[in-house]
Amino acid sequence: MADETDEDEEPAVELGEGEPVEGAPLARVASRLTWAQQKSEVARKEGDAVVRTPDGPQKLEALLEDVDVTYFETRREFEDAVREVAGTGPVPTE
Repeated sequence: MADETDEDEEPAVELGEGEPVEGAPLARVASRLTWAQQKSEVARKEGDAVVRTPDGPQKLEALLEDVDVTYFETRREFEDAVREVAGTGPVPTE
């Protein structure tokens, strides 16, 4: 039993020592909302949130301005629409 306790105390994944990434993951912002939502309500509730993008941190409100969808039925529809505007790929750390 002592071996099991020692294993539980060690981290499952070692974290690097790089610079922290500014902004929140889009999925975290989306998880704070209930769906379905109008784009204007998302902007009102979470527009000031800074999200991580391949071009660096950006305010969600600025990204939503380029989204053509005005009503998101699901969280996935929202995330897909924002990622289409923001892009996907590595997030800069410096």
